Parts: sequence; C-alpha cells; structure tokens
Amino acid sequence: MLRRVLIRPAELEAIRAGDIDLAFRRWDRARVKVGTRLKTAVGLLEVTSVDPVPLSSLRADDARRCGAASLAALKAALNARPDRQVFRVGLTYAGPDPRDSLRETLPTPAELADLVARLDRLDAASSVGAWTRATLRLIDANPEVRAPELAEQLGRPTPEFKRDVRKLKESGLTESLAIGYRLSPRGEAVLDHEDGPRERAPRRTGTPLPRSIGAPATRALRAADLHTLEAVSTWTRRDLAALHGVGPIALDRLASAMTAVGLGYAPD
Repeated sequence: MLRRVLIRPAELEAIRAGDIDLAFRRWDRARVKVGTRLKTAVGLLEVTSVDPVPLSSLRADDARRCGAASLAALKAALNARPDRQVFRVGLTYAGPDPRDSLRETLPTPAELADLVARLDRLDAASSVGAWTRATLRLIDANPEVRAPELAEQLGRPTPEFKRDVRKLKESGLTESLAIGYRLSPRGEAVLDHEDGPRERAPRRTGTPLPRSIGAPATRALRAADLHTLEAVSTWTRRDLAALHGVGPIALDRLASAMTAVGLGYAPD
C-alpha cells in the first residue's frame, strides 16, 4: 500500500510532527481504504479519509495541509496525470512500527520453529530457489552495506533482492539502516539456531540514524564515528553542518528524529 501513496521522507517527518495531514493523488480508483495502516520509515501512518475531489475544489489550505509550496504548485503536480481522478487522502501518525519491538524480542522455542517453517515456505514459493538463509548470512556478515552490493554478491537484481529482504523484515529478522541492513537480535537468534552461534562484533547501542537523511549525510556521520542519534546529540548543529555531505535538510531530519526520542543538538 505504501508504494501506492509514495510519501517522501520530508512529508513523513511532517506527518509524524502533525504539520501535514493530507495527501493528494491521481488514481484510476481509490488505492487505499479508510483505516489502512501504512508501514513507513517513521512508523505507522493511518488513512483517515479517502475522497474523490474536483481539481477545481482545492484551496490554499489544502496545499498547506499536504506540504505543497503553494496551491499553484499542488495543482501543477496533479496536472501530470489529467486523465485520472484526484483523491484527497487524510493521514495521521499512528505510532511506532510494531516490527521495531518485534526485532528486539528473542523467539521462544515454539516461535523459532514457526520462523524456520516460514523461511522454508518462502524458499519453496520462490522462483529462484532457496534464498532466505543465504540472504540472512550475507547481511549478518556485511552489516551497513548497500543493497546493490549485497545483491551483486548473490547474482540477483537489486529490486528483487530488496523485495525479498522486506519479507524477512516482516518477521522481525532484519532492520533497514540509513545505508544497508543488519540482522536484528531476533534474526541473529534464528541464524544461530540454523548454523550454530558465531562471533559477531558488539552491536552498537542507541538509536540508529534515520534513513531519511540520505546516503551522503550518513557516510559523513559514519566517517566522524557518529552512528546513532545519541552520538549525534553530543555535537552542535553548527559543527555537524561543517561536515561535507551534511546539509540543512539532513540536519532538520536529524533534529526531528532526535526530538522524537527526547534528544537534541548540543548547545553552541
């Protein structure tokens, strides 16, 4: 469902903050229903309304509530598909993604058996053959590595690889990072059950960097040994802005992410 709404990172942050509560889309038919919950990078969004509306009925307040620069800008964006109906979609932030807590929960023996059976079913249903364990092992050995590089190691197209990783994420086995992935504690437990325990580098404690800040900012922060929001909060905004690749948009998104967990930039 999320792919049909196509909400940009800045809009997601604004919805979480309560600054945006509408989206406008050109569809041949309604693509979401009232009550639908969308899993996004900032948590769950709930669809509160879905109404077909004439383009001529839109007003400046609609543009403000959907984050458009102006009413003219909103109409210009919608004019790209004039053959389709305009839909007015109400949205609200519905809380953290339940997969966040699931990832940290170690499975019971019964849950382990269920998870292994689910992996077997995914393998059996795949046109490329067994892929689940190979993907888990690859991510485990290569945390924070870009999806295209991982996909290349498996000889798979990147979109197909990313689609399959999302299936693992649904079971709480993987976590998407600002760049790349890592296994969750739940995923590590499943892989250790399959292969036996292995030595791993200690997991970083703290809140991961938000995926919305972009790859250049993420690389710059990692180069400065800033891998979590807690580490970022020890720096001033001014000092972070001096890092090549960390621009105003990334700084704003970092600020929003920190506010959500009770943090902020260090005072100048």
